[in-house]
Amino acid sequence: MDLFRTIYSSRPFGFDAAMLNGILADARRLNARDGITGALICRADIYLQWLEGPEAKVRQALERITRDDRHLEVRVHVSEPVTERVFGNWAMLDDPAATWIWTQAEVADDAVERATPEEVTGFFLRLRDEMNARDAG
Repeated sequence: MDLFRTIYSSRPFGFDAAMLNGILADARRLNARDGITGALICRADIYLQWLEGPEAKVRQALERITRDDRHLEVRVHVSEPVTERVFGNWAMLDDPAATWIWTQAEVADDAVERATPEEVTGFFLRLRDEMNARDAG
């Protein structure tokens, strides 16, 4: 199976706990069906999501998200073939705190637009490492 990874950001519309829970429930159900794994970093001002799996399914998921009115200003940061999964244990790991990504002020000052693929990838690798350390501890 050809593995593919996409990392995108979007601005939440109407963000609250109920909406986030709905997004996560939908993502986990659809991702399990489609063989997609990944992670979501989310706050009231930003979603940053890593999707990995079969290329056609990842692209379909991104198209679905782009059409979802809960997401504004969808921006793809990384879109590439990969050799292995980083979040293979999680249909959709979520980190609602994510205090170590950009601050709200940085997001408001266009940090997302200036982000490099390495920077956004680094956020998720840190999240993976923290989750693995937590699970091992």
